[in-house]
Amino acid sequence: MAEYEMVREIKNLCMNNQMRDVFFEEVECDDPVEYVRSILKGQRVEIASEQSSAGITVHASTDGVIQKFVFTEI
Repeated sequence: MAEYEMVREIKNLCMNNQMRDVFFEEVECDDPVEYVRSILKGQRVEIASEQSSAGITVHASTDGVIQKFVFTEI
């Protein structure tokens, strides 16, 4: 299993409010996309991911709530 620093951003849907909730966590997992699915299980979720030299970014939308997970290997 790889160890990652995960940054989770939850977009605020209130009008005129551009602030986001941001959480930092260290996680161990084999597949960041499956890890996000396990966090959001039981909910209808649309997931897209992209990989770059900096790490893996997973975008998730659940019932209109948009979240972004950034995984950087430690």
